Amino acid sequence: MSGGELFGSAGSPTRAAVAHKHAPLAARMRPRTLDEYAGQQHLLGPGKLLARMIEARVMTSIILHGPPGTGKTTLAEIIAATTGCVFVRENAAAVGVARVREVAELARRRLADGGKRTVLFLDEIHRFSRAQQDVLLGDVESGVLTLIGATTENPLFAVNAALVSRSTLLRLEPLSEVDIASVLERALRDEERGLGKLVPARVVVLPEAIAALAVLCDGDVRRALAALELAVLSAVPKAMSHAAAVIDAVAAEQSIQKKQIAYDHTGDGHYDAISALIKSVRGSDPDAACYWAAVMLEAGDDPRFICRRLAILASEDIGNADPRALMLADAAWQLVERIGMPEARITIGQLITYLALAPKSNASYLAINEALADVAKGRTLAVPAAIKDRRVRKAAAASGIDSASGPNAHYQYTHDVQTQGEAGETGGVSGQDYLGTAARYYRPTLRGHELELGKRLDAILAERTRLRSEGA
Repeated sequence: MSGGELFGSAGSPTRAAVAHKHAPLAARMRPRTLDEYAGQQHLLGPGKLLARMIEARVMTSIILHGPPGTGKTTLAEIIAATTGCVFVRENAAAVGVARVREVAELARRRLADGGKRTVLFLDEIHRFSRAQQDVLLGDVESGVLTLIGATTENPLFAVNAALVSRSTLLRLEPLSEVDIASVLERALRDEERGLGKLVPARVVVLPEAIAALAVLCDGDVRRALAALELAVLSAVPKAMSHAAAVIDAVAAEQSIQKKQIAYDHTGDGHYDAISALIKSVRGSDPDAACYWAAVMLEAGDDPRFICRRLAILASEDIGNADPRALMLADAAWQLVERIGMPEARITIGQLITYLALAPKSNASYLAINEALADVAKGRTLAVPAAIKDRRVRKAAAASGIDSASGPNAHYQYTHDVQTQGEAGETGGVSGQDYLGTAARYYRPTLRGHELELGKRLDAILAERTRLRSEGA
């Protein structure tokens, strides 16, 4: 008996039908047309870029990037089918140079024979090697092959620059809860590919279960479908002949278990989350700051990294408006190092809420940056002779001061100076010139402790001006 008779005889299932029957629900429910495709309206909505490209059948090489379960592979298949192209699917981590050359040669022959164009879909394109790229680039650039790559990484960092420059980058966003709920409901109704033959005859899925899965999958529709299938199939044996099994929110949550956070630990997810955390603290929003810290901790980010960034913020964005902020950040960093997770979350929470509510000032940050800019772009000032190191023997000669008196002859020792403000804010202030030129870098704000520092600085500057005018 031939293989064709075994799988293709009348009344017998084909090989493809058998494979489809045993495929996971997510694979069986994979959209076949754009009408079935959920989400990504920023690309596929009326008048949007990808919709126009598909409608005009003008395809360039593209790279689809975004979180798992957002439909990258499905969209590539629909694009190929809609534009009438041959679809070849490969994984960039597994494909070799020989296979790349084979695909390119077959694509070239199809075009020469007046046949269809070829779409090469490369999953995990960020793993594409330099050798594979060199073999493929020429055919991609000439149009022999249309390349569609898919990656969960940011292609600007993870994909070779040569491929990026020849491709249109399209970001896919996590599906909304509404989109995911509609996909799940369609799977429950579909008797051919979905669970329609079991629901509601033997299993009843409550709306609250659909809503729970739509939230807990965190935008990953594949994970939502897998959980739905598990919930339904595990409930079938419990169904009695006279009553259907019921799947509620609790059963749905048990099927999906812990919420999956869409998080890229080395790319956009990591840096977007820490950016949101820092900006929330800077903006004095402790609630938002705690949420973004919780996202990072739940995703397994290093709590020491969070503390390091918060310590930087304590100087950059709070500074002298509350000097205790820097001390607390240092203490929290050390404690997190010693304690570790999960208890370290408590220390991080205390630090975040304190920093978020502390008065804000970047005056110190601006002061040192302006001084650095002056040093970098201008001529370096000479240290005034009076405040040079008196132990340097050549200092006097170099500065033109009598060597007998030394370079510190005109130095005014602060503690020996008697001024009008001796009992107040300006006690110990002299008319000494410590820079040799007029410059103002530190400008205290009117917030927190810096308000008091600003008053003291104004008094010091006024007293110094007075002393200089009197020749003191």
